Amino acid sequence: MCGRFVQKLPPEELATAYDSDGPIPNVPARYNAAPTQDLAVVRFNAQTGRRAIGLLRWGLVPSWEKDLKGGAKLINARSETLAQRRSFAKAFQARRCIVPADGFYEWAPDRTPHFVRRLDGRPMSFAGLWEGWKDPDSGEWVRTFSIVTADAIERLRPIHHRMPVMLEPADWPAWLGEEAAAPDRLQAILAPPADLPVEAYPVSVRVNAVRNDDPTLTDRAA
Repeated sequence: MCGRFVQKLPPEELATAYDSDGPIPNVPARYNAAPTQDLAVVRFNAQTGRRAIGLLRWGLVPSWEKDLKGGAKLINARSETLAQRRSFAKAFQARRCIVPADGFYEWAPDRTPHFVRRLDGRPMSFAGLWEGWKDPDSGEWVRTFSIVTADAIERLRPIHHRMPVMLEPADWPAWLGEEAAAPDRLQAILAPPADLPVEAYPVSVRVNAVRNDDPTLTDRAA
């Protein structure tokens, strides 16, 4: 699963990395991004024909929910059952997104936190789903998202058996809906690779507390 991650690229660099258009939100660096927080997400705008970066709340809330509380339970979506689960099926068909990340945290069976990052320094592009939920009292719309997960690659399995799906740039157009893609093509994109250029190392237990949010959280534990 993925319950915490790092998102530190400045807005201008995010826009360049994902070739997005339109206004760029003032995205604060997050070194301990957590559920219910507003985080940068890349979506395709069919009206403009361009990608856009917006701030969405982490924890998907289906349109039929009465309130936002259920979103805390839907921070991750299993890739194997996206088309079958009521909470994710419609989003899988029409509302797919990319969640930029500079790495993520995972806890080993002994509860030691680890930081996972790419060896080449490139940002990770998590496959995501998003939804719109209308507040019945105020009438305001809240956009929320979930991160898609799959079986972990072999080198990460000793830490945890699941990991976020990381998309390659060649798959971005199909996943975002910029080009037509059949369900089997989308499932193929989500299939876990044999390996990835990533490393994992233990970090301080300070990451356990959401209130801690600074660059030292990704430092290798002594």
